[in-house]
Formats: sequence, structure tokens, C-alpha cells
Amino acid sequence: MKNISSLQNPFIKNLFKLQEKSRERKKQGLFIIEGQREIMLAFNGGYTIENILIAKDIYQEKEQLEEALSVIPTIEISKEIYDKLAYRNSTEGIIAVVKTKNTTLKDLKLPSENPVVLVMEGIEKPGNVGAMLRTADAANVDAVFLADPKSDLYNPNIIRSSVGCVFTNTIITDSSENIINYLKEQKINIYSATLQNSNVYHAEDYTKPTAIVVGTEATGLTQIWREQATQNINIPMQGEIDSMNVSVACAILIFETKRQRNFLN
Repeated sequence: MKNISSLQNPFIKNLFKLQEKSRERKKQGLFIIEGQREIMLAFNGGYTIENILIAKDIYQEKEQLEEALSVIPTIEISKEIYDKLAYRNSTEGIIAVVKTKNTTLKDLKLPSENPVVLVMEGIEKPGNVGAMLRTADAANVDAVFLADPKSDLYNPNIIRSSVGCVFTNTIITDSSENIINYLKEQKINIYSATLQNSNVYHAEDYTKPTAIVVGTEATGLTQIWREQATQNINIPMQGEIDSMNVSVACAILIFETKRQRNFLN
């Protein structure tokens, strides 16, 4: 097993770039994962893992990772390197270098004839993206679309806040215009969460092919989603404010959709 102990090692210095810069992740087609659960989810999700890095002083091998470790080049790193690379203290001394996966609209094959999909338009906060990916996984939606995203999918904070659900969902990144065209071609009804010209969310029928669309908390959805929607929907507020965290709103809408379908698909 190769051993690296210097922070100045060129390979390690490049990993710091991947952690810090979206530009480098896109340019190199690589990103960093930390933690056994997340690495295993990526491995099972068909991601190509280039290298495994282990801090021997911290790492305790688990049986479910044995298969991955047996076929992937593994490098032992010093605790100093690990501490500088890791975002969390609880990631068990293991980090992976992984190839990005680019699924396009033309490659997408929805697994259901009556799909439920989630669209996030221009969400700015990685924590909100991660939380909504967790909801999408919990509800077993058929696909997630990131429309005009403000942060790249492999931002460490998205991976961390999604607890690995980046790797369990089918995720497409594209422009709002292209995603809307796709949804209409597939005859998927578009329900845009917005206050303008909207009905209360629970009055709508989500038992047919459905896309739930949410936007930023600050400005909401852009005009194209409001105008192209099958129906705009809102969640009634009874307090002093007129909005809630977008990930909470997303969960309410997605699980209402699943409730109407009795969670059968």
C-alpha cells in the first residue's frame, strides 16, 4: 500500500483543490467523498472510485467495504493530511476520490410510467439541496432535476448534508427551459410552488405524472416556471411570515403527492 505523509505531495495538493474549487471539480471530473457510508453508497450507485485514502490511526475496517477496497487503489495517509482534507470529525478515517457522473436529459429513462419528479430551480444553499435530496430518497422519487443550479452537485457541503443521497437519486442538471421542454414531452404535469396565481397544494390531484417544482426562499421561482406550470400551488401560512424553509416546503409537497398515491409507486 502506498504511503503519503507530506502535505506538499502533488497528489494531496490537488485533492485540496478539488475540495475547495468547483472549477477544478468540473475541469478534472473528480470530487472527494468522506465516510464509509457515503463511499459505499457511491460504490453501489455505480460511481467510479479512483482511489481510497485511509488514515490508519483512525480507520477501522468494516465488512461492507471489503469488496470496494479489494479492487480500488488504496493509499495510506497521515492523520495531518486527513484532518486537513476531512470536513467532519466523524468520517472514520477514510476518504475517496471519485469520478463525477453526468446523466443528461437524453440519457434519462424514468423507471415508472406514472413518475413523481422533483425540480429545484436555482437553489443557493448547499444544505437545502442536500436536505431535499434526502427527501427525494425517502419518498423514492423517480428523478431529481437541478435547474440552473447555483452550486455544483459535488460540492462537499451538498454531499455532507445529503448524507450520501447524492448517490441514491437519479439527478439531472440542465437549464429551466430544457427541463420544462422535457417534462412537457413526457406529459408530466408541472406544479410550481409559488404565491402568484396559485391554489392551495392539497386541492390538486397528483395521481398522474407529476413534477413538484421549488425555488429559492429569497425570490421564489422565476417567471418561466410560473407561466409554464400546469398549476401553481402554495402552502397556506398561519403565522406572521409568508414563507418557510424550502426543504420543509419540498417535503410537504412531495409527501402529499405520495400520500395521494398511497405510497404504492
